[in-house]
Amino acid sequence: MRGRCTKVLPSELNKVCSERGDDPATHPRRMSDFEVVPNLQQSSSSVSKSRRKAHFPSSSNEKENLISWIPENIRKKECTYFVESSQTSDSGRIVCECGYLREQHLEDAAKPPIFLGKEWDPRTHIREMPTDAFGDIHFRGLGQKMGKYVRVSSDTPPWVIYHLMTHHWGLDAPNLLISVTGGAKNFIMKPRLKNILRQGLVKVAQTTGAWIITGGSHAGVMKQVGEAVRDFTLSCGHKDSEIVTIGIATWGTVYNRESLICPMGGFPAEYVLDEENQGSLSCLDSNHSHFILVDDGTHGRYGVEIPLRTRLEKFISEQTKVKGGVAIRIPIVCVVLEGGPGTLDTIYNAITNGTPCVIVEGSGRVADVIAQVASLPVPKISIALIQKKLSVFFRDTYEQFTEGRVVEWTKKIQDIVRSRQLLTIFREGKYGQQDVDVAILQALFKASRNQDNFGHENWDYQLRLAVAWNRVDIARSEIFTDDHEWKPTDLHPVMAAALISNKPEFVKLFLEQGVRLKEFVTWDTLVYLYDNMAPSCLFHSKLQKVLLEEREHTASSKMPRIQLHHVSQVLRELLGRSTQPLYPKPKHTERSRLSIPVPHINLNVQGSSLRSLYKRSAGRATFTMDPVRDLLIWAVVQNHRELAEVIWAQSQDCIAAALACSKILRELAKEEEDTDTTEDMMALAEEYERKAIGVFTDCYRKDEERAQKLLTRVSEAWGKTTCLQLALEAKNMNFVSHGGVQAFLTKVWWGKMCVDNGLWRVIACMLFFPLLYSGLIAFREKRLQSLGCLTRLRAFFTAPVVIFHMNILSYFTFLLLFAYVLMVDFQPVPSWWEYLLYFWLFSLVCEEIRQLLYDPDGFGVVKMASLYFKDFWNRLDICAILVFITGLTCRLIPSTLYPGRIILSLAFTIFCLRLMHIFTVSKTLGPKIIIVKRMMKDVFFFLFLLAVWVVSFGVAKQAILIHNEERVEWLFRGVIYHSYLTIFGQIPSYIDGVNFNIDQCSPNGTDPYKPKCPETNEDNKKPIFPDWLTVILLCLYLLFTNILLLNLLIAMFNYTFQQVQQHTDRIWKFQRHDLIAEYHGRPPAPPPFILLNHLQILVQRVLLRRPAACHRQLKEKLEKNEEAALLSWEMYLKENYLQNQQCQEKQNTEQKIRDIAQRVDILAELLDLDRVKRTGLVEQRLTSLEDQVHQSAQALRWIMQALQDHGFSASGDVPPAGSGKALETKEFELERKPEESQSSYHVLARNLLYPGSHTRRFPVPDEKVPWEVGAVVLGSRAGRADPHGSAKKNRLLSLLKINYNTMDGLIDRQSFHGLYTVGLVGDGVPGCRGLSHRWRRNLDGSIIRKSLKKMLEVLVAQYPLSDVWALPGGSLEPGETLPLKLKWILRREFWPQFQNLLKQGTEVHKGYLDDPRNTDNAWVETVAVSVHFNSQNDVEMKRLNSFLQGCDPELCIRWQVLDKRIPLHANHKKLLHKVSTLLDAYY
Repeated sequence: MRGRCTKVLPSELNKVCSERGDDPATHPRRMSDFEVVPNLQQSSSSVSKSRRKAHFPSSSNEKENLISWIPENIRKKECTYFVESSQTSDSGRIVCECGYLREQHLEDAAKPPIFLGKEWDPRTHIREMPTDAFGDIHFRGLGQKMGKYVRVSSDTPPWVIYHLMTHHWGLDAPNLLISVTGGAKNFIMKPRLKNILRQGLVKVAQTTGAWIITGGSHAGVMKQVGEAVRDFTLSCGHKDSEIVTIGIATWGTVYNRESLICPMGGFPAEYVLDEENQGSLSCLDSNHSHFILVDDGTHGRYGVEIPLRTRLEKFISEQTKVKGGVAIRIPIVCVVLEGGPGTLDTIYNAITNGTPCVIVEGSGRVADVIAQVASLPVPKISIALIQKKLSVFFRDTYEQFTEGRVVEWTKKIQDIVRSRQLLTIFREGKYGQQDVDVAILQALFKASRNQDNFGHENWDYQLRLAVAWNRVDIARSEIFTDDHEWKPTDLHPVMAAALISNKPEFVKLFLEQGVRLKEFVTWDTLVYLYDNMAPSCLFHSKLQKVLLEEREHTASSKMPRIQLHHVSQVLRELLGRSTQPLYPKPKHTERSRLSIPVPHINLNVQGSSLRSLYKRSAGRATFTMDPVRDLLIWAVVQNHRELAEVIWAQSQDCIAAALACSKILRELAKEEEDTDTTEDMMALAEEYERKAIGVFTDCYRKDEERAQKLLTRVSEAWGKTTCLQLALEAKNMNFVSHGGVQAFLTKVWWGKMCVDNGLWRVIACMLFFPLLYSGLIAFREKRLQSLGCLTRLRAFFTAPVVIFHMNILSYFTFLLLFAYVLMVDFQPVPSWWEYLLYFWLFSLVCEEIRQLLYDPDGFGVVKMASLYFKDFWNRLDICAILVFITGLTCRLIPSTLYPGRIILSLAFTIFCLRLMHIFTVSKTLGPKIIIVKRMMKDVFFFLFLLAVWVVSFGVAKQAILIHNEERVEWLFRGVIYHSYLTIFGQIPSYIDGVNFNIDQCSPNGTDPYKPKCPETNEDNKKPIFPDWLTVILLCLYLLFTNILLLNLLIAMFNYTFQQVQQHTDRIWKFQRHDLIAEYHGRPPAPPPFILLNHLQILVQRVLLRRPAACHRQLKEKLEKNEEAALLSWEMYLKENYLQNQQCQEKQNTEQKIRDIAQRVDILAELLDLDRVKRTGLVEQRLTSLEDQVHQSAQALRWIMQALQDHGFSASGDVPPAGSGKALETKEFELERKPEESQSSYHVLARNLLYPGSHTRRFPVPDEKVPWEVGAVVLGSRAGRADPHGSAKKNRLLSLLKINYNTMDGLIDRQSFHGLYTVGLVGDGVPGCRGLSHRWRRNLDGSIIRKSLKKMLEVLVAQYPLSDVWALPGGSLEPGETLPLKLKWILRREFWPQFQNLLKQGTEVHKGYLDDPRNTDNAWVETVAVSVHFNSQNDVEMKRLNSFLQGCDPELCIRWQVLDKRIPLHANHKKLLHKVSTLLDAYY
């Protein structure tokens, strides 16, 4: 349906909505059944959560808002006229008609002059005024039990209360409304049933985010609900587990309510729960979180809150809640426990309003009466049966049931049971209903499934409910069944909602149901997903920074929308600059979009609906290269563990995906400020590393060569990088140290030679290469053994291991030459040895320049420079070269020859440190070098602590001993140098004054080679400083430095050594790659001969313009077919890996214990259920046996009576034939689906309320419908006086003048069924219906079939102010030939032609029609004519369609597929059923 279900808001509601702003989560407006909101960060419940405050203590702003808002908008009721009542209070005092004492009235309420002499009338004598009871309620003596409360007038609009709860009390709009009703007095339930009820009710509220609404008092069913919530809260203990339990009670029946009155609000109000002294009143239940106390100005009258509660529940059920991107109307369900007459009225009203009800059997009274007869056909629910049930379940009050009341109850129960789709009986031990939460959700689904609809709207609605509630178990058992076939495209919107709301189980379910990610993930879908990320996500904040930078760059005032190239920019920072952009920037920022309007789905993403994203033509939709990668990245950057795991399981390039996720998470963890989130990210990064290792291990075991291809394969999906490069970027040491990766690196290290060649053989062939032809060196490829010398020579000298050793030999030669020049041959004029040294250094500089500018992937100079300087050894090389060039510059200047030699000596030291990098290839020395590097960091932090003590002691010592030392160099010596040497035992001799020698110092500080003397005595030249103080300072200094700090340094070294030693092998293997990669891509000639290779490269790149060769890199681009086969093989082994992981989890000891414990619990529960079933079966058999005995006794009694009538009589007394009364508690199995034994007449015409009115009909049960059966008169209503008796008499006289069964002027009072009794005082209303229908056809014109039957399309219309569709037609006015509603649909010029069509049609019905408007003296009769268009080219059909298109725009008219679920009036469906039977069509 479109456009006809809009609802105009009242002015007050519009005012509230305008104050609130556009919040679709709580807008009281009619929305479509399904809406996905594009801006979830503004509309989702997270906004409400951020707005929600803790209940207590309330903030000052909250108090001020409540104090000002509540009295202005919420009222109470007060009696303004005291009239003595005939009744007295519990203490015997005189009370008013309202129930309050005289002193409880207002001061001027005793004798108001305007009311003197008048009877007390609540409509006149009770007025509204601002409420004086609201705020926070604290239950004294019960710990920290707190709640919110408010006193409201019984006439308060429901939207005001809803606004109070959602905005001022900070409650999230509910996903489900559970209205619990039943007995208000304490009743006894079976312990097992009580536990099941408590657990199930709380579970459904906690999992779905529901509100539970009860009566709020500490008695009966309200107490049971409160205790269930209390037990759950105590077991969970965290704030997020709080369940919203709202008690709606009558203010006049609340005991100790005076403590709640506070005109300025109670924050908190102290309330005492006193059950002993409450009398006829009730105490509030302490386990409810919110209270709405309804006031009608009276005292002690129960049930006042029911009308307001009904209106509030109805209003809430009309609201729309956004949950996880899905906008659904808030569903409501009624749960019934026990109860009396009021509960029956509540159930009846709920069923009438279309609210599903769950009846808990075994709770007692009304609930058990309905549960006992719910499985019977309606005609079998007789007055006698209800009377029998009432005598069983209402034993104490059965005498109060009059005959008329039993008839009324029977009629209500029949109407309740007739709506079986809205009625669910929860029976303990029933299969599939062991939990109440399942029964509640199944009740909602059953009601939705049986609701009339077009197409599969209700299936969509059920699925949206399941997604909003996150109940995948219900979706599997109730929705994805054989009853409905789901198309994968139908699941795309809910798939997006499940992704956004982080519901991995639903994502997994949708994938199982056939959702293809290649069709689901489009360019616009990804934009939508990133646009709806949680604002608290770190990745979202990084995206906002990128958008802000772009806005500043473009000087735009408007923030740009998120596009995929923005996402790619952030991802490139996380994945590393060695990767290419994952999403290229489009040429035009705003691409053209195709908007396809889809009924009942409005998901706006830049003006297009979400369904339109999936229903585009293939040429217009932009699909991504790898949808699994895109979804995986989106889930990982938000740290959604379970969701990412589900998506990763679908990936094809799984090893690269896992390594990339590990890299992204590690980078995000570095910037994340929250410690817990950082730990979660790091744990997830390690988990993905383990996944990559697990899959690669299986691949390596299966095929080493193909597994090693996976390491070097260029992955187009991940920025043209490789698995090995991703592992190195993420510092995944465990992966790199894997045996398969190390075997690959070893193979690369040895080049084309066999890895088992001894090192001595390599060195021997290096020194004397003719040995290569002797077979000393073995090659992996056998063909190299037989090839020529040049090929074998090239294969040998291009191997990285040979290049490495040749460079070692070259480097040692360089250092020897350097040392020789510095120590032996450093002349003012450079010798030829020194020139050779400079030439050698020039070759090293050229190699560093080559490494800096070598860019085979086209990253650019800036990026290559950043990558180059990230390496520590490259920075050390640059430092050594710069120092050498500085020394060389000074050396060439004669005046700075000596400083030049000093600088060159420092350069030599740095060049020697470079040897450590060479030794990292050694398995023995490499780990030790790593330990030394780690210890250098410890030394740095130690020096910081040591400097504090050295400076503090040095300054103090210098100030005490020396007076005004002005020489800076000697200040540094005294403060830093001497203090530092003291640590190693060089204690100054004069510090204690004993070994002071004035000849070793300068008294005035004039001698540049001696320190200044301490202050001395002028007489004997002895030092006058306090030696005891300097000794104490020295002792303390040595204590802290030599003992404390040095031992701390040793401990730090020891800890570092142990930490590194445990992972030495792993770290060495990780760093080994850098050395292998360096020499794998290095020119084969060592310095200085490497200049020849540089010259060759220069000629090729500059002169010949050839691109850089990529064969020397550790990456390989495969052909498409080879790559596809390799990825398929990888995916197959990934599936094996996941299966093995599941098997290992099952074999885990802890998991086994948990499984055994679960099975024991299930077994115990099944045994308990079996006991219950056996007990019930025995009772059922006994009942059946007693019924058979009773029937046999009746038969024997009839036989004896017949014999007596024929003269056969006995002389003695006739013994009793059996018990005259059978067992009252017969049970019926709910599992069997009963069929109505006979058709029920006048079902709609016997509703208890006339349509559109509050006037009640006379209750007529099914068995009282036939005229032959005598009616029962309700004694309480038969004798009421008619105040308008004379007017009624006049109306009857005028009705007697009507001519019945004939033409009365223009009015035809003849019935289609013949003569009728005039005593009915009325007649039928004639009507006409035109059933226009045609065959449903495909695009090619063929008729569509279903279940081997042809499918019909019927013409239906929806009139203004109506939510239900109808067949065209209506009542005939006197003198008219066509109904007015039919004329409304058709143009005037088509009326005669349509009359001809009706004459040519087939009459399918003529006569009485069951209608809610039928009364005892007026009814509806109709003629239904079937007009069938057999051909799609029918001229009359085309003409009809043309006139329909020009009909009134306020009407909705359409051709609808004929189905029993289409939302039509019930009597219209019967007409269509006759048509389908007539044409043998599908129905």
